[in-house]
Amino acid sequence: MPIMSTARSERTASLARISLARLIDRAMSRRLADRLSELSFSVLGLFSLLLLLFIAAFIFKEAFPAFAELKLGLFGEEWYPSRGEYGILTMMVGSIAVTALALLIALPLSLGCAIYLSELAMPRVYRFARPAVELLVGIPSVVYGLVGMVLLCPLIAKFGGGSGSSVLAAGVVLAVMILPTIATISEDSLRAVPRSYREAAFALGATHWQMIKSVLLPASRPGIVAAVVLGTGRAIGETMAMLMVIGNSPIFPKSLLEPARTLTGNIALEINYATGLHASVLFATGAVLFLLVMLINGIGYVLYRKGVGR
Repeated sequence: MPIMSTARSERTASLARISLARLIDRAMSRRLADRLSELSFSVLGLFSLLLLLFIAAFIFKEAFPAFAELKLGLFGEEWYPSRGEYGILTMMVGSIAVTALALLIALPLSLGCAIYLSELAMPRVYRFARPAVELLVGIPSVVYGLVGMVLLCPLIAKFGGGSGSSVLAAGVVLAVMILPTIATISEDSLRAVPRSYREAAFALGATHWQMIKSVLLPASRPGIVAAVVLGTGRAIGETMAMLMVIGNSPIFPKSLLEPARTLTGNIALEINYATGLHASVLFATGAVLFLLVMLINGIGYVLYRKGVGR
């Protein structure tokens, strides 16, 4: 008996050592995997930053001759490359005008869609509506431009006069393009609000709409701001659809029914045959667009941090 007992205890001790060794190996492998994952993401993040810096350096390098020769003349009102006039102010106004109009149309629609999907839609409706909204993100911009050119522009020409290719057509097309981006991200932000917030509002006697207005929207403000910034970035950087519906005239639009030209459209139209100073001015146009996007992202980041702080 003592011999059998000793053998059993030795076997138990051996199994315990093996189990301990396995636990140590698993812990070390997990730690190694965590370290490798952290290193991989750090390398990818650093690569993305370096790629952004490289793009910015290339654009500003090519744009430097235009900035050096034209100086503030680059922001003039006349764009006639054949006469040596390279003012891009009209294109800046065109880009800002169509982006502002698109946000004015898309923001209330997007928020309404997000609130409906997160708070009001029945499960069977939600299972159909959410994928339908997400599907709009994947439609190529040339398809939006084609629909706008074939359907929207003739409609505007019929009721408003002119050719129909105008700031209004561009703003409506852009609004439809950025609506799913703002709606889906805003809905995710609304759903991320803790359920206890809703229950506390109802316990204080708030109606459903009062809860949405006074609790959900303020609590999800940072996510909504991020959605608006992403939508604005897409709107101001859109090229193909704008080429098809805005008219591409480098003039100041005096009304929504007049044509205009955007910064991106100007680059796409003339980069194929531009040489010398003309090409450098187009790179300068890209540099101005780059700075505009950085400014929008900076404003969005400040608003996001302010919302998080609250």
